[in-house]
Amino acid sequence: MTASALLRRWRRPALAPLLAALVLAGCATAPAPDLSAVPAAPAAFKSTLPAEGRWAVVAPADAAERGAWWAVFQDPVLDDLVARALASNTDLQVAAARLQQARAGLNEADARRRPQLGASAGVSRATDPGVTTVPASLGTAGLDLAWELDVFGRLSLSSRAQALDAQASEALLQSTRLMVQAQVAQSYFALRASDAERRLVRATVAAYRDTLRLSERRQAAGDLGELEVQRLRSEVAGTEADALALDRQRAAQENALAVLLGESASGFRLPEAGDSAWTARPPAVPAGLPSAMLARRPDVAAAQRSLMAAQARLGVAQSAWLPDLTLTASGGHASTDLGDVFRWSARAWSVGTLLSLPIFDGGRRQAQEDRAAAEAQVALASYRQQVLTALREVEDQLSGLGLLQQQADALAQAVQSAGRATALSDTRYRNGMVSQLDLLDARRSELRSLRQAVQVQGAQLQGAVALIRALGGGWEGA
Repeated sequence: MTASALLRRWRRPALAPLLAALVLAGCATAPAPDLSAVPAAPAAFKSTLPAEGRWAVVAPADAAERGAWWAVFQDPVLDDLVARALASNTDLQVAAARLQQARAGLNEADARRRPQLGASAGVSRATDPGVTTVPASLGTAGLDLAWELDVFGRLSLSSRAQALDAQASEALLQSTRLMVQAQVAQSYFALRASDAERRLVRATVAAYRDTLRLSERRQAAGDLGELEVQRLRSEVAGTEADALALDRQRAAQENALAVLLGESASGFRLPEAGDSAWTARPPAVPAGLPSAMLARRPDVAAAQRSLMAAQARLGVAQSAWLPDLTLTASGGHASTDLGDVFRWSARAWSVGTLLSLPIFDGGRRQAQEDRAAAEAQVALASYRQQVLTALREVEDQLSGLGLLQQQADALAQAVQSAGRATALSDTRYRNGMVSQLDLLDARRSELRSLRQAVQVQGAQLQGAVALIRALGGGWEGA
């Protein structure tokens, strides 16, 4: 039977708007998002790395624990730093507070769907022209009950939007936790690389100073000219300047790490590691499938839930065109004599139904619907961008780690050759076959190769951490 037939059969015209609204109730559902613009997950990443048996894959779910993936580096100092960051990092505290805020919003939305009970009491004094011109007092006390019936699904859609917001906040908390873990690990490896580089430069400065003292004695004996001595002094001063620059860099890295731990930079100090402490090697991280990565990454899940929440709010805005139906009831006492307010004879009660439907609002409801539709489009574009960013980040790290490994192999050969060249130059210099400048050039080349090797090693460790983060965590050391 059509809606018009139902309206014709209804004999009470006063209830016709209510019946029409009931017929239109099916329009108050949230529209499904158009996901055709979201790129599909490719079958595989175009860049790959060799896998190894040091990892166990956790089920790809954004709500799953990320696992203690940093334990694969087998560094107790790193383990302690990550634990301290998880306990005191301010970004994590903000994300946790926002999750509580979203959950409170969900509780508020659910409360609107339940009956509302309140107490009221009051005293008024007025005249009734139809009865007497003498002012009279009226005292009231009672309970008021109101319950908005969710006939058209507006309240349920609002609750669903808040629930999705809470889920998005929970996913963002997971994403923030993974971000903090990764930033602590990357900052720690960068600082350790600076320590190794500083040791190299300080050792070079000490060797140059020894050579300078020997050269100054030879100059005093007349065996060496002033030009060679001045060039050596310049080399020593330049290398000392490099050492001071590395000290400044290390101090900044240490202060940044303190902020990540939620501690004061003034009271934080990480002792320099010895020569034996720089033994960490980047693990081979299996990339897996892009679809599993997208399911695992909490930031992608947060963007998806934000899109669904925006679509639910669009349904709420569309339901504003439908009427609101509210049941009301009140009971209590009312009397013109304040002393008789609570007598049984002064009892009063009322039961009612309120149906409200705005007719003209100056375009407010249409504007709200347009805004909700625009917000849904923004959420869809953000979700698409998050998917594209996730795929790009994994590809960047995979290709970067592959190239870094090739660079590390080339630098290993360069370090070996430079060390051999320095040894030969030192022997020839002592035998008077080459000048001191030739020896300095050989040492300078060896130092450059060693520093580059240390920098690449640090970049490999940081890249491995970045790849784990780009894959959404979900790994545990096997």
